Amino acid sequence: MPDTSRPLAGRSAIVTGSTSGIGLGIARSLADAGADILLNGFGDPAAIAALATEIAGATGARVAHCPADMTKPAEIAAMIPFAEREFGRGVDILVNNAGIQHVAAIDAFPPEKWDAIIAINLSAVFHATRAALPGMKARRWGRIVNIASAHGLVASPFKSAYVAAKHGVVGFTKSTALEVAEFGITANAICPGYVWTPLVETQIGDQAKAHGIDREQVIRDVILAPQAAKRFTTVEELGALAVLLCGPAGQSFNGAALPVDNGWTAR
Repeated sequence: MPDTSRPLAGRSAIVTGSTSGIGLGIARSLADAGADILLNGFGDPAAIAALATEIAGATGARVAHCPADMTKPAEIAAMIPFAEREFGRGVDILVNNAGIQHVAAIDAFPPEKWDAIIAINLSAVFHATRAALPGMKARRWGRIVNIASAHGLVASPFKSAYVAAKHGVVGFTKSTALEVAEFGITANAICPGYVWTPLVETQIGDQAKAHGIDREQVIRDVILAPQAAKRFTTVEELGALAVLLCGPAGQSFNGAALPVDNGWTAR
């Protein structure tokens, strides 16, 4: 009988932007479900090595790290053979998670920030998918999970580059799904609202100073104002959804943009 507690045993996965935050939470969940994991992202090499060792020890997965720069197509493409060498098998699961943000009015938006956001949040999704698909097609199995955002479905002011990129991710996901469905490959987008991460914790402090209000009021009236349920999504919830999409129960999800936003986009 298959081990239903480890539905991804024997699979290998790349998760971009996974040395912290959402990507790290998803990587942990995939590893706990049995997949070998290639982490990607910047950071102190010793700290990343310790993180990989910790995840491997907790889950029994093989865990490696590739520092590929998500603004450089050649480095993105090279992650695929790197993972194949590390794990001795093809890449079965690709989670495109890496992303950055900048907030400014359009007429004051620095062009270099626009270019960087589009490169990392959108173009990197194309480059990684393009590199991973030949192997997935040859094996006639693959799972692509793109981390979009509620901002891939609705807009907010002062986030033009992020909103444009995340809408692009949703559209790219749908196009990918239509192209690869007959090869046993699925492509889906997860669209979170606000997720509890160290980055958001920093934003809360910054907003409190900017607005002259306390932390709890920032969370309720600023950060979580668009959401019907005034709570943060957790990285563990997103990880559980990624495991579902990549496991046997997810094979009929294809081309979906799945809101995990506490009712934000229901308005």
